Amino acid sequence: MTEIAHYSEVWRHRTPRKRLFMWMGWLALVALFVWCWQLMTENTMWYFVLDAPRQAADIGGRMVPPRWSYLPELMQPLWDTINIATLGTIGGVIMAVPVAFMAARNTTPSQTILRPMALFIIVTSRSINSLIWALLLVAIIGPGLLAGIVAIALRSIGFVGKLLYEAIEETDARQIEAIEATGASGAQVLSYGIVPQIMPAFWGISVFRWDINIRESTILGLVGAGGIGLKLQASLNTLAWSQVTVILLLILATVVLSEWVSARMRQAII
Repeated sequence: MTEIAHYSEVWRHRTPRKRLFMWMGWLALVALFVWCWQLMTENTMWYFVLDAPRQAADIGGRMVPPRWSYLPELMQPLWDTINIATLGTIGGVIMAVPVAFMAARNTTPSQTILRPMALFIIVTSRSINSLIWALLLVAIIGPGLLAGIVAIALRSIGFVGKLLYEAIEETDARQIEAIEATGASGAQVLSYGIVPQIMPAFWGISVFRWDINIRESTILGLVGAGGIGLKLQASLNTLAWSQVTVILLLILATVVLSEWVSARMRQAII
């Protein structure tokens, strides 16, 4: 009879106590969402929100047809944008490499001083958006392409440095130990044991970051950092919506092309 009673028990995925805690968690999450929604919409003018579809339709009507005669004026700003992304990526990669080696546990010269400093640099770079970097640099060194290039470079340090130091830490220790066993110096171990293992990741990360920087550099002109964003800002200020359409289509084509190029390059590298 005991065995029959034992096998007649109904299996439950969660105990009543776990179900209670789960429902309490969901209730707390809903309450948090409602509170955040009230906080965010406290000063919202709902009249403008309700009128938004009509305004969007009005602007959309003014954007068509595009003013294709404006396209030749965008070639030089577009070239500036590509140069901002390319030179910024190169500068960011150059600065990120030593930071990555200082941040990796198996290559850092100092676990207590240099590694925390390198990690702080990576976190700082990743925490500040390139648009904010551009705002700061335009105020410091003035408007122009240089501010955009430096902003892209500073933003790229964190991205490249983080992925690269993770790749360094994932290197095969057996290959490194085999080179050390031959009596190689530290520089030789680095050159023949670590660098060859991380080179595919290094090029893949660099190309991927360049692709991202193409997109980010298109809007830096909105804050005076040069490129096609300057033309976009000027067209928006003058309500030249047909010109805005041409600029947006050109940005879309550039991003699609850069995505295709970066994908082919990563495929060839990896």
